[in-house]
Amino acid sequence: MSWIREGELSIIERFCANIIKAGPMPKHVAFIMDGNRRYAQKCHVERQQGHSQGFDKLAQTLRWCLNLGIREVTVYAFSIENFKRSKEEVDGLMDLARQKFSRLLEEQENLKKHGVCIRVLGDLPLLPVDIQELIAQAVLFNKLCFLNVCFAYTSRHEISNAVREMAWGVEQGLLEPRSELMAGCGSAPPPSFNLQP
Repeated sequence: MSWIREGELSIIERFCANIIKAGPMPKHVAFIMDGNRRYAQKCHVERQQGHSQGFDKLAQTLRWCLNLGIREVTVYAFSIENFKRSKEEVDGLMDLARQKFSRLLEEQENLKKHGVCIRVLGDLPLLPVDIQELIAQAVLFNKLCFLNVCFAYTSRHEISNAVREMAWGVEQGLLEPRSELMAGCGSAPPPSFNLQP
């Protein structure tokens, strides 16, 4: 399935979109990809199928966000904590990541057409090398709207790495300790909503 589904909205979808557009629209929305295993168990399907269907639902959601004019979407896709799951499930999730990032490479023209900038955030060296290479190829630098994919992340890990890197920079004389140090980091507004199933 495509990262951003193409095609016309149904009459009901257009009606709902017009109602939603009548009010204030968030600039940035975040989605926590959670519940795929529970969904798989409830529907009596394999866990991997639950994860795959979760991605399909994400693709529908991204289309809605694009249609509604939401300029930035963050997807919390794979936490470092997920590495603690069974080897079979982690391998399945890595296979799904390979498929989806490969698909992203095939869709670069479509993403450029919509002006979508892809940013993958997290401790990427924790991932298999082939997935790191796919991510490096898939990242796009457009400026109309942004899709942040958090992969191999936890907030605590990200903060501790940032502090460690800044301390190292100060020790090496590359940075001067001052309060404005973080002022130029990141231009993303905080999410208006964090949505978790």
